Amino acid sequence: MAEDWQAGGFGLYIHWPFCQAKCPYCDFNSHVARDIDQSRWLRAYLSEIDRYGEMLSGRVLNSVFFGGGTPSLMNPDVVAAILDRVRRTWPAANDLEVTLEANPGSVEAGKFRAFSQGGVSRISMGVQALNDRDLKRLGRIHSVAEAKQAFDIARETFGRVSFDLIYARQDQTLDDWRSELGEALAMAIDHLSLYQLTIEQGTAFGDRYAAGRLRGLPEDDLAADMYQATQEICDTAGLGAYEVSNHARPGSESRHNMIYWRYGDYVGIGPGAHGRITRNGQRFATEAFSSPERWLISTERVNPEKRALPLSGPDQATEYLLMGLRISGGIDPARFTALSGAPLNTNAITHLEEIGMVEYRGARLCATRRGRAVLNAVIRDLLPD
Repeated sequence: MAEDWQAGGFGLYIHWPFCQAKCPYCDFNSHVARDIDQSRWLRAYLSEIDRYGEMLSGRVLNSVFFGGGTPSLMNPDVVAAILDRVRRTWPAANDLEVTLEANPGSVEAGKFRAFSQGGVSRISMGVQALNDRDLKRLGRIHSVAEAKQAFDIARETFGRVSFDLIYARQDQTLDDWRSELGEALAMAIDHLSLYQLTIEQGTAFGDRYAAGRLRGLPEDDLAADMYQATQEICDTAGLGAYEVSNHARPGSESRHNMIYWRYGDYVGIGPGAHGRITRNGQRFATEAFSSPERWLISTERVNPEKRALPLSGPDQATEYLLMGLRISGGIDPARFTALSGAPLNTNAITHLEEIGMVEYRGARLCATRRGRAVLNAVIRDLLPD
């Protein structure tokens, strides 16, 4: 019998925790460091690949994702060596996707060519805004001109390129966002990740907001209007929302992220990296130590996993619902029942259908566009009592 994870596939996430500067809105596990021993980091990554390879041998690998931090700060030969070890550890799918995140300020043509020659097939660029005032407010160290130049280099080098934008920024109007999104779509892009600015505790923005010094943030109604405008403009341009915050031309969806949303298995390597792996029929949630130095030392001594917790069937079902309803293809209710041991709340489904929040497409249950806008509330209603 096929194991549950096979419905979503198998991926590898590698976390590079270093950036040139810490953005004030960022709550990711990222650090600014002057000196980085990349040879030592390579040895640690290879050690972890070997460890997981013994644990999960024979699986077909669908994707590799270098996230961060700013992985484009890695030496290209380090990336190439990692990918060489990965290919010798797991058989690769014919359409293996290898994504590397890049910031425009860390891009130059020769380095991109070296990444491509080393096996990277897709670039995800953290552009975040297309006007210099807002880039400065967001703590970005690149200009719009640099972002566009980096995009052009990426387009010439890689078959697939995505970039991120943040909306609902300080003092941004609906017309501002419409214009900026139109400019992004005119750049021959095939994948966009479009995120509403959120203020997270523990970030510089979080501290400023708590002190009443982060002014000009849009009211909820304006932010909601920006979300709706995003859906309409991207649909018209042929980049439909295949996930709450992600838009792509057909065939250009992020295969790696689809493993998460389809609730497959993925190995997480690097400081603070999370994973979901199935061994002997039991799925585990893994988490690595978040401190870069502690993670490095632990790979050299014993085991860099902070924890590997077994997940119960109901816990897995909840995660499947949380992830699967984010995508336009929705979830398979029968898979939910098999994981949970109990079906979804049918009365809640009926009510949510009546008010236009969910719908069946064949045998699959999907959130509508209206439903994805308030997805947390939809999921709360659907979960068994």
